[in-house]
Amino acid sequence: MFKHMNKMLAILFAVAITVSGCNKTSYQFGALTTPTSLGVTTTVEGVDATNPNGNGKGNVVIKATANNAITYKIDFGDGNTTVSPTGSITYKYTNPGTFDYIVTVNAIGTGGTMATFSKKITVYVAFEIPAYIIDALTGGTQKTWVTDKTAPGHVGVGPNTEFSPIWYAAAPNERADCLYDDEITFSKDANNNLYLTIDNKGQSFSIGAATSVYGVSGGDNCYALSTTGAKKLSFMDATSASTSANSTRIQFSVPGNGIINFGTGGNTYEILAISATNVHLRNIGADGNAWYQKLTVKQ
Repeated sequence: MFKHMNKMLAILFAVAITVSGCNKTSYQFGALTTPTSLGVTTTVEGVDATNPNGNGKGNVVIKATANNAITYKIDFGDGNTTVSPTGSITYKYTNPGTFDYIVTVNAIGTGGTMATFSKKITVYVAFEIPAYIIDALTGGTQKTWVTDKTAPGHVGVGPNTEFSPIWYAAAPNERADCLYDDEITFSKDANNNLYLTIDNKGQSFSIGAATSVYGVSGGDNCYALSTTGAKKLSFMDATSASTSANSTRIQFSVPGNGIINFGTGGNTYEILAISATNVHLRNIGADGNAWYQKLTVKQ
């Protein structure tokens, strides 16, 4: 009798082990709550009546709020995204110029539930001048330059498809004296804005094809042109077909009549080469040709 009972207990124990091994632990996520009342504010730094799209730094404060949100995924509209648990972030746009961006915020709730909000912003980003350009032109504060009159090709011209003066390159001291006494000063402010001041001693040189641009008439000669006042320069990537082998690929525009020390009618200068003591510039003149200038630091 006891023998049969022992067999019966063994069978019941084995069944119990088998049943317990088949039971699986179950998990519950709780209620799935979708975020509600999602709102997004965007503040572009430096917006005012004069700068409706910002001060050029590209900084935008984005703040998202929603009920029942665990975190926020933010798409900045420029190909970049991030996740912010608080929904608040300051983002820096870097594409130079004025562009529209669609900022999209996903407020994420339990179980991956989501609410979405999008809005368009317009942001102005000023071109960031490379530090080596600023340092070379200004020496950290300001630096005065003159025509490098002893250098071959300190003035030259060639077709606008080329990047060297293949038609004409001035020999040392070959040009008019009014070209050689001009003093060109580059300076910078605390925000790395660059300014140009020119003392032309009363006259500047102009090619004949450009004299009408400066309000005078005649051929290649010296003219009484006004160059007074500090001019804020606008820097940008070069728009020519140059390459890194023959240019820095950086150019700047001079407001007003655009003249530096050699008037061609052009006001945009590509920096072909630059060092602490020498600058080689190229611009497209009123005649459609490429003109070249070489400057050196005033001694």
